[in-house]
Amino acid sequence: MSKFALAAALAGAGLACSASALSAQDKGQEADQVVVDQNETEAQEGPADYFTGTAYIRRLTSATAPGQAGTALVTFTPGARSNWHTHPAGQTLYVTGGCGWTQAEGQDPQRICTGDMVYVKPNVRHWHGATSAETMTHVAITESLNGKGVNWQEPVTDAQYTGPAN
Repeated sequence: MSKFALAAALAGAGLACSASALSAQDKGQEADQVVVDQNETEAQEGPADYFTGTAYIRRLTSATAPGQAGTALVTFTPGARSNWHTHPAGQTLYVTGGCGWTQAEGQDPQRICTGDMVYVKPNVRHWHGATSAETMTHVAITESLNGKGVNWQEPVTDAQYTGPAN
């Protein structure tokens, strides 16, 4: 892979690539692994079309053939949450900080805190976000099917969000 192709692939994955990571390319060698410095990726505010409140998304990886999983570090500020959505091939969340809520349609909201893991089966309609008083950060591991990782739907209403548990 050329240095340009490697940098383009990383940029397409939402990652920047340092000159040091490309040094093997400069010597005409194929890189067996690429290290991306944490300061070279930036969190972006989650689009209002998919989030209520402020959420920051730092894409860590994109599904790159032959793999099918993308990862992101998502931070929800107090009261922020995703819209209802599904994942054609499922999703795993690992909470790295704070506490929040997740809810599968037809079930009660469940509190999730640092160290908790959530596995959402394929095509289960759900949402997740922070509590009204705390920030919550999680790593989202999202599997893709036929190039699609998520099907976004309508916002979670305030009544749904502030249901019996919040």
